[in-house]
Amino acid sequence: MPLIPYEPFHHLENMRRELDRFFTTDFPTVRTGFGQTFGTPSIDIHETEHEVVATCDIPGLEKKEDVNIDIDNNILTVSGTINRMSEVKEEHMHRQERFVGRFQRSVTLPSRVASEGVKATYKNGVLEIHMPKLQADTKNRIDVEFH
Repeated sequence: MPLIPYEPFHHLENMRRELDRFFTTDFPTVRTGFGQTFGTPSIDIHETEHEVVATCDIPGLEKKEDVNIDIDNNILTVSGTINRMSEVKEEHMHRQERFVGRFQRSVTLPSRVASEGVKATYKNGVLEIHMPKLQADTKNRIDVEFH
């Protein structure tokens, strides 16, 4: 009979991870057929050795004043407004599914980032934000003088 080490807090660790996951996801309001919530853009976040990159699907932006990017206490917030000019008169509209209005999404970043040097580009409905990581403070050894 093999001996299995007893880990009394194993189940608590699983519960903590599930609670963290629950409170870092947005509560959906209205879902589209593709799994995206109206007013909350989808965001992918990955990191490299020197930066954290966020890729956001936000189709319909017309000018850079329509989107705001804020980084505060390691939380990235992307917000703005999608304004579409009325392409078709309302009485001729049979179906309207494209999102119009305000959007906002806040996510916790996996690493600390510097607010200086952040670069954002918007192309083909995708906003890409490159945030340089904060360099860890280098430890300096202090010599103690003995008298």
